[in-house]
Amino acid sequence: MPSHVESRILPYHPDTMYMIVSNVEKYPEFLPWCSGLRILACERVGGNDHLIAEMLVGFSGLRERYISCVALDPAAQIIDVTQLEGPFRHMETHWRFTPEGDGCKVDFSISFEFKNRLLATVAGKAFERVMLKMTEAFELRARALSATPT
Repeated sequence: MPSHVESRILPYHPDTMYMIVSNVEKYPEFLPWCSGLRILACERVGGNDHLIAEMLVGFSGLRERYISCVALDPAAQIIDVTQLEGPFRHMETHWRFTPEGDGCKVDFSISFEFKNRLLATVAGKAFERVMLKMTEAFELRARALSATPT
């Protein structure tokens, strides 16, 4: 099963990075492969929000839709995403933000497996490129928001 794990030290406060990653409705504004996202439901579980989100993604000329549960834990600065419905047999992402000097350490992991072998063959390599650039896209978003005057 393809997976990717990385850690980066970024010059942004953990709260800033958590806010950017947890604000899933903004993804179409800065994730090039995300063409749409909407929140279908939001439930409070043990003091944390669990969102049901539908995402439209496009890569290599393909468009796919999937629905995920996004578990937000602001106290621990952790975001866990698990696919509920869509093209994957398995798809999970995990984010963790911890203070590091004047910035934060971002730990990111993703694992996935397509249900359909043909889709895995056609989209698999493109999706691997996407996951390798995931943290970079959020870092660029943080940089852009930090440069924006209030």
